[in-house]
Amino acid sequence: MKLPITDQFLWEMYRYIETAGNVTDFIFSSPYKKANIIRGDQNPIIGKYRKDMGRKEFSRFVYYLKKRNYIKVKNLKNSSAFIITKNGISKALKASFSIEKRAKREDGKWIMLMFDVPQTHRKARNLLKSILRNLGYKMFQQSVWISPYDVSEKTEKLLQLYDLDNYVKIFLIEKT
Repeated sequence: MKLPITDQFLWEMYRYIETAGNVTDFIFSSPYKKANIIRGDQNPIIGKYRKDMGRKEFSRFVYYLKKRNYIKVKNLKNSSAFIITKNGISKALKASFSIEKRAKREDGKWIMLMFDVPQTHRKARNLLKSILRNLGYKMFQQSVWISPYDVSEKTEKLLQLYDLDNYVKIFLIEKT
């Protein structure tokens, strides 16, 4: 499956940040902390896209990403710095869930996820459902989803990222 350029770029930025440290600290820290900034002139990802796309096309691409609120661009001492936003991280995670190969659990057990997200958090609930579909979960009932795949770590990462763990219960089910 060919990934759209936006998803590719955001996923590569996310992985770059993830290797540098804890992503949740990155998201919730002050936007001016040094760890929060990906300098455009020193970053191999930015350099790669700028070279492959060309200067003009890359400028349009960055404009598009800023307009969609996936990134913010700051000017720091004669260079640009890119800050990935929470929307950008959401987009990157959704892309990663859809492209990675799913492996069924070796023990034959299924994961069952039950949630009760309040109406006031409708966007978070819709995002949760969308990502659950991408992870390979199937709706068993309205707020009960099941999956034979080994996606528990990714599910937990998602729940922690959006602070949804208070609304969700995860069970490991085995056939008797």
